[in-house]
Amino acid sequence: MKKKADAIFEGGGVKAFGMLGALFEAERRGYQWVNVAGSSAGAIIAALVAAGYSALEIKEQIWKLDFRYLKDVDWVGRIPIIGHALNLWFKHGLYVGNHLESLIRGLLAAKGIVTFKDLVQKEYDSDPIRHYKLVVTATDVTRRKLLRLPYDFIDYGIDPDSMEVCKAVRMSSSLPFFFEPCRIVSSSLKNRQKLNYLIDGGVLSNFPVWVFDDDDVPAWPTFGFKIVEEDQTEPSRINNPFDLFKAILSTMLEAHDKIHESNLKSSLRTISIPSLGIKTTDFDTINKEKDALFEAGVQAAVGFFEGWNFEAFKLQCCNYPRLHTLPNLQLLHNKPASGARKKV
Repeated sequence: MKKKADAIFEGGGVKAFGMLGALFEAERRGYQWVNVAGSSAGAIIAALVAAGYSALEIKEQIWKLDFRYLKDVDWVGRIPIIGHALNLWFKHGLYVGNHLESLIRGLLAAKGIVTFKDLVQKEYDSDPIRHYKLVVTATDVTRRKLLRLPYDFIDYGIDPDSMEVCKAVRMSSSLPFFFEPCRIVSSSLKNRQKLNYLIDGGVLSNFPVWVFDDDDVPAWPTFGFKIVEEDQTEPSRINNPFDLFKAILSTMLEAHDKIHESNLKSSLRTISIPSLGIKTTDFDTINKEKDALFEAGVQAAVGFFEGWNFEAFKLQCCNYPRLHTLPNLQLLHNKPASGARKKV
């Protein structure tokens, strides 16, 4: 039985293999995606899903990739000893990011997707939330603003329909200091600054689970796919400048969305997938860990869906009658009326 749903994918670098496993389990249970969104690595998965790839098809394409290929450098980066430092200083990133963009372009083209015009949903033509099947987030550090792409391209004088999907995904995936930031020239009168620097959407919203929400009771669910760390509640240990840099970057990518994650509506629809200790930029070792991450995602989704009840979710979170007026209701995730939550 096919069931409609929206999907939101968190940023997480190479840890995204876990989200792919959870996506596989959701599709195995019959879910088909109306709208998808993501940030950073989650934007890559969302773009491929929007193009028509299934989780198994994405796995087939990604499993044969050596992730070290994505650490591309230009001639400056190849200078012995000082190359990376020069790239970081003059181009604001260790790696160029062209290989990542080319990879995404090729995968999307194989499904006939080039620009966002190819992802327009005609049945939602006038809907400001669902007009495009795909939404990715990026951060404009020049204007200090979170972007919802492709919609916000219009602020730069760019027709959203004409923008290549792979470029928007590249913008969303520009991990600070790891990949070079994207540059976009504005022709809009609203923006006095002609040259704008765009980086990873996770800096301002790494888990945009809110992106398809409105004031109405939803006709179908939105599921969030999120990677969680085993020591997520532990404070950062800062013993040197490098530790401080990592703590700052981690805070940028994680802290902003905690207000949404702590919200009951967001937490109950989120599939939490263990990271298994894998770090965002473990490009050199991920090939040994990707199967374990994928399976962890599958098992996390199994636990989530065994307790999922959309009707109970709507009653609890979407302006339906308050639960205390319905004492016999079987609550979401098999929770008793007192509100205690069963872990899945």
